[in-house]
Amino acid sequence: MLIYPHIDPIALQIGPLAVHWYGLTYLAAFGLFLLLGFKRLRHPPFAALTGDQAWTRKDVEDILFLGVVGVVIGGRLGYCLFYKPGYYLSHPLEVFAVWQGGMAFHGGLLGVVAAMLWFAHSRRRPWLQVADFVAPCVPTGLAAGRIGNFINGELWGRFSSPDLPWGMVFAQSGSMQPRHPSQIYQFLLEGLLLFVLLWLYARKERRQGQVAAAFLMGYGLFRFIAEYFREPDDYLGLLSMGLSMGQWLCLPMMAGGVVLWLWAQRQPSKA
Repeated sequence: MLIYPHIDPIALQIGPLAVHWYGLTYLAAFGLFLLLGFKRLRHPPFAALTGDQAWTRKDVEDILFLGVVGVVIGGRLGYCLFYKPGYYLSHPLEVFAVWQGGMAFHGGLLGVVAAMLWFAHSRRRPWLQVADFVAPCVPTGLAAGRIGNFINGELWGRFSSPDLPWGMVFAQSGSMQPRHPSQIYQFLLEGLLLFVLLWLYARKERRQGQVAAAFLMGYGLFRFIAEYFREPDDYLGLLSMGLSMGQWLCLPMMAGGVVLWLWAQRQPSKA
């Protein structure tokens, strides 16, 4: 049994200026996206595009900016609508109090989808081509975010067997019983493993939409599994069929990925 090592959330403080570890994980996520995005420019089918359809480093930088806006707005609105709709309907101004915490991945995903739609429209590119470009560059950012969750000592797991070698006590949970370090599970599953699988899958040219579909199926599956070890939100608990809100949100995500992949499979190999 391990004891969660209290980690000061402030990585560096100079006078009144405090740099938080969580903020650094976001910066790491953005930096990794740029690095991987620049590498994607050399992968098929993007390396073969010419003229107005050619992808450039400026495109990668622009889509990162739009994606960050989409993540922040979508993640916040998703949290308010999916997890605490009654509270925020009664306190609408607190929707803007992002410093109090509260972000939802599935809302952030919808925000990124909106950002990609805007980017595709403004650059006159197929939306699915944009989604295929972005998808393999996302999981490392998710991995960075889970490291931030662990450093903050938040989103801990459900109770584990006392015999589990890596069972961890999170004193801030209000219990001294060992729990699953679910942040690490999610880091490994929806972060590193999903990245490796998706990056290898995307190295070869696929029918347009299949890389994005693989992301939807892969993330949905890995998140669904990890949720069995993650403590459900105390204000929601488990919902119908003993599933958490995160699992219910993953079901349409996986279904959408399957439908998109099958649809893309019927399309010509060259889009």
